[in-house]
Amino acid sequence: MSAHPDTRTEAADVRRFWEGLGLPGLVDVHTHFMPERVLRKVWAYFDALGPLTGGVEWPITYRSEEDERAALLRAFGVRAFTAMLYPHKPGMARWLNGWAADFARRTPDCLHTATLFPEPGAVDHVREALEAGAQVFKAHVQVGAYDPADEALDAVWGLLAEAGVPVVIHCGSGPAPGKHTGPEPVARVLARHPRLRLVVAHLGMPEYEDFLDLAERYGEVRLDTTMAFTDFSERLAPFPRRALPRLAALGDRILLGSDFPNIPYPYLHQLHALERLGLGAEWLRGVCHDNAVRLFGLPGSVPRGTDLPPTERH
Repeated sequence: MSAHPDTRTEAADVRRFWEGLGLPGLVDVHTHFMPERVLRKVWAYFDALGPLTGGVEWPITYRSEEDERAALLRAFGVRAFTAMLYPHKPGMARWLNGWAADFARRTPDCLHTATLFPEPGAVDHVREALEAGAQVFKAHVQVGAYDPADEALDAVWGLLAEAGVPVVIHCGSGPAPGKHTGPEPVARVLARHPRLRLVVAHLGMPEYEDFLDLAERYGEVRLDTTMAFTDFSERLAPFPRRALPRLAALGDRILLGSDFPNIPYPYLHQLHALERLGLGAEWLRGVCHDNAVRLFGLPGSVPRGTDLPPTERH
């Protein structure tokens, strides 16, 4: 699957998928846009089979220029997407947030994304990003190699919980474990901040059931589907079929994520992987569009409800 697909044909197939569900498009909460030199370093890391990739061959399917990648998502019918970016050391988060704010200004269909890191001034950096209009944050426990329950982040989580702004957090131990990955550190964060809107990336792969436990315990915890159920991930970390009923029951808190452009297969494959679970059209409509529309207060056909940010509630 490493060859770049015929994007025109694939775009037609992707559109056919969501049109068949009666949706106006897709909302993808886990796509990567970042400064070009940073993204190219990420690609080089994948090419070199770096240890955080689990040493698995990982060809980048959509290795193209920024404007081409954004145009392709639009061709797929993705109504809203994100710029998941993340620091791996102190001093990066504020700079990345500045870039992301500019990207959001020139890319109106991208949800204004920001990031964070446990360092002096972290709460000020997050407050600045919120004041600039950030709609979603990215936290990468594996790459950042930090404990999400670090005291330096406690005020950050409190601020984000109060603001009702979601945080997509890579905290599972896939594709390779880190010192602070796994459910336990996140459980400690949620014990202190139960209203925090955490979106667990990759369904918490490979600790799927542990993160389902957290979602069942905390009503503001969600999970994104990034890479889950694809042939690539099923070979490495298969989702336990005994847990499918729990996934179905949490259908209003599962969100479509893809990891575009850093995926080793065509975009359409993620959608087909979700479809073949057999959880039904209503579940798919929620995952692929409606749940994110509610969460982010996006214009669409979904009635306003309690998933809207506090400032949007009546």
